[in-house]
Amino acid sequence: MAPPDPIIGLNEAFQRDDFPQKVNVGVGAYRDDAGKPFVLPCVREAEKRLLDQNLDMEYSGIAGDAKFVQAALKFAYGDNSIAMSEGRVQGVQALSGTGGLRVMGELLKRHGHSMIYVPNPTWGNHIPIFNNSGLEVRKYRYYNASTSDLDIDGMIADIKEIPEKTPVLLHACAHNPTGMDPSMEQWKQISELVKKRNLLPFFDCAYQGFASGDAVTDAAALRMFVDDGHLMGLVQSFSKNFGLYGHRIGALSVVGANEEEAKRVVSQMKIVIRPMYSNPPRHGARLVHAILSDSTLSKEFVEQCKGMADRIQSMRTVLRTRLEEAGSKHNWDHITKQIGMFAYSGLSKDQVMAMRERHHIYCTADGRISMAGVTSGNVDYIAQAINDVSK
Repeated sequence: MAPPDPIIGLNEAFQRDDFPQKVNVGVGAYRDDAGKPFVLPCVREAEKRLLDQNLDMEYSGIAGDAKFVQAALKFAYGDNSIAMSEGRVQGVQALSGTGGLRVMGELLKRHGHSMIYVPNPTWGNHIPIFNNSGLEVRKYRYYNASTSDLDIDGMIADIKEIPEKTPVLLHACAHNPTGMDPSMEQWKQISELVKKRNLLPFFDCAYQGFASGDAVTDAAALRMFVDDGHLMGLVQSFSKNFGLYGHRIGALSVVGANEEEAKRVVSQMKIVIRPMYSNPPRHGARLVHAILSDSTLSKEFVEQCKGMADRIQSMRTVLRTRLEEAGSKHNWDHITKQIGMFAYSGLSKDQVMAMRERHHIYCTADGRISMAGVTSGNVDYIAQAINDVSK
């Protein structure tokens, strides 16, 4: 038997646990303060409108829903993007972030690249996705576990040594798993160095709007790189910010030197996609387009997405406070310095397993806690458990 997936398998173990106070803070899916799955009201309204249109169920093209793609790119690159107005940004619909990453990985491998650099640590699935695409995965320093902070000096030092023209994966916002993002001044430093080294930046943007509660703020680093003249790639996911987890909706795009170059790259993406999954799903793409193309629904989305982000941020504050009130000797400042869905707790693997065995609280082995699973009803219990295993 193959070993269980470290995240999906965690959820399966949680389901088997019959302890009444069990808590799942492992899987990256938003929950409301009652711990229940949450569907954005704007998504419900968009769905009603689509049903009223009695739309067909025909295949999408290989590149997906063109209206969705344009709306997605505008969402990421901005209403006033010069690169978009020049036609230098082109893209396709993807099977959320995971599918877009895999297509880009295979595209890079087909066209002469043998490796890609990713931050250490990074989302666990990045490594098998790129390995299975035929790329060697190398790492650059990103996080200092001893200080629970961004290792900007190590990051800069490592990027200086990356071979010219090599792809470099960057998290656009709400770095997974650490939740620790560079400041805009640090992003500028990174952009200038990547440009000087003639590297190929590839942004993974899974949390736009969900991280800070402001989609423009969350896209600031990406847009800076475009303004700085980088030729680059971007993968977007609409799972977290729109709550469309099961619909597998994303986009993969590139910024080319000119419109023709960008379109040539998209033509190569389609060659990768056709034998892989042929074409992407329609319903979720229609939902996103319906929301982003309607001023009322867009305004509601902004408010509802911010509501999710604000709840998570408030739980960070409460969790840190409860840990301090419990008399913990550790410094928990990083809990509130981090941003987005996850808190990189600093718990060791042994402590994580002890918390699971003693308290039936499930998080990933690296100590990553999904703040979306922390509620006003369980935060005290979680804080007590963390304090118990970290004494």
